[in-house]
Order: sequence, then structure tokens, then C-alpha cells
Amino acid sequence: MGMSVTISVATEQDAEQIFRLQYLCFQSEAALYGNYRIDPLVQTLDSVRAEVASDCVFVARLGDEVVGSVRGSVTEDGAACIGRLCVHPRLQGHGIGARLLRAAEAALVEERGAKKFRLTTGHRSEGSLRLYRRVGYETVGTSQGDDGVPMIVLEKQVPAGSYAATA
Repeated sequence: MGMSVTISVATEQDAEQIFRLQYLCFQSEAALYGNYRIDPLVQTLDSVRAEVASDCVFVARLGDEVVGSVRGSVTEDGAACIGRLCVHPRLQGHGIGARLLRAAEAALVEERGAKKFRLTTGHRSEGSLRLYRRVGYETVGTSQGDDGVPMIVLEKQVPAGSYAATA
């Protein structure tokens, strides 16, 4: 690849690139369900800006271009809810998604006291399910998204002492 992809905390200036990247990346997800009103495609730029300001948001950069992102927040029960993981289609399959997940997991434990990780993905999203299972997530149930898409709920426990400088 010439340049290497770096993972860092998102800044306010990244919100617009995250917004555009998310729209691009979730097109294939929408096609799987024949539903182009899925949450990541109807989210507003202002809403993305608010998440960057309040949540744990990481980006993958190739030079100045944001080529991946992930978000997470911790709920009252100590579960870190991770979502909106996306990697530019031209860079998928190079481990960037797993690196983003690791960075978010580490920050959610170290900075926000997460006790376990939880995420959801569409039931037909085989690539996402493969990634999540490969990095230790297990199916714990199902739900339905606000957009009507059947979702699989996955969780992973925080391994004891595993997040000391791993991102």
C-alpha cells in the first residue's frame, strides 16, 4: 500500500468525512435488505458531530483521508455499545476493522470503565459477523433495528488485564 493506515481518536474536523464514509460503506448493507432507510444512511451530519463530541470515536486514516471509523459508548450497566464500524470498500480485508475495534475496546475500558462489549449487526451481514466472531464476540440474542432490519446481538467480556497499551 505505499502509505500506512493509522488509527486515532476522531476530532470535530473528522465528522464530515466520517459522515460521507458511513454513507458509502452502508450502501452494500442497505442492498442486502432492500432498505435504503437503515439508520446509518439516514443519520444527519449534526448527529455524527454530536457523537464525535460525546462518544468514543476512532478513525483510520490513509494520509489525510478518513478510510474507517467506529463509535462506542458505555451504558449504565457497564456495557460498551460499539457501532457504525465501517471501512472504505477499497480497503476492506486488510485488518483495519479489527484494529479500529481493538482501539475502541481499549479506550472504552480504560477511559470509561466498560465491563463488557456489545454490538449488533444485520442478520445477513456475513462479513461483519465473521469479523466479530473472529475477534471473540459471541451471539447472545436477536433484536429488530428501528429501521425494521432483524439484528444479531453479540457480546464479548473484557479480558482481565488485556488492554494495557494494545491499541
